[in-house]
Amino acid sequence: MTESVHWRLVLPVKEAQRAKTRLHAPPPLSRPDLARAIALDTLHAVCRALPPGDVLTITSDPVVGPATAALGARVVPDPGAGLNAAVSAGIAAARALDEQAGVAVLLGDLPALRPQDLLEALHECAAHPRALVPDHDGTGTVLLTARPGVTVEPSFGPGSAARHGEFATVLTPDLPRLRQDVDDLAALQAAVALGVGTHTTQILGAARDQRTAAN
Repeated sequence: MTESVHWRLVLPVKEAQRAKTRLHAPPPLSRPDLARAIALDTLHAVCRALPPGDVLTITSDPVVGPATAALGARVVPDPGAGLNAAVSAGIAAARALDEQAGVAVLLGDLPALRPQDLLEALHECAAHPRALVPDHDGTGTVLLTARPGVTVEPSFGPGSAARHGEFATVLTPDLPRLRQDVDDLAALQAAVALGVGTHTTQILGAARDQRTAAN
């Protein structure tokens, strides 16, 4: 039987104006607004899966930060030196809170995520000192974990699954909602087909209504 792990989860969310530069939002929707909605849906799913006090959002976004605090989760300022620096700051903050907790890093671009998907993945990860769950195409990393007392060095970015796989066990659970990250329009469409959260649903619906009214 897998030993239970108390997780502290790190959720890096880039400031919306700089986020998702490869994602072309359906007009008239702006890319920053869409990126922010995706992040908020991810945040809300995480805070339904875990006690909000165990969630640390690494962000300087003026909307996501207050939304995090309103849910009872912790806000750690983004140091502004890229994704891996943000993740490292989150891991350090999580370990400072509780050295006996495991640390999980989840990327904030999973609008179709359900709480039970995250819980199932974390249960599988708990069996390994370090574990990763790759994205839908197997090249990126959506979830990276380390058990209590185990160090982990984040190496996110293109091809991160291979880099993380050098020191972490690669898990490929049948959890398409967890593994469907959104970097471009095709990935967004795939996430929508699975079913996205309230924020993404509403903002896409509003854009569709505006297009319809304009025709």
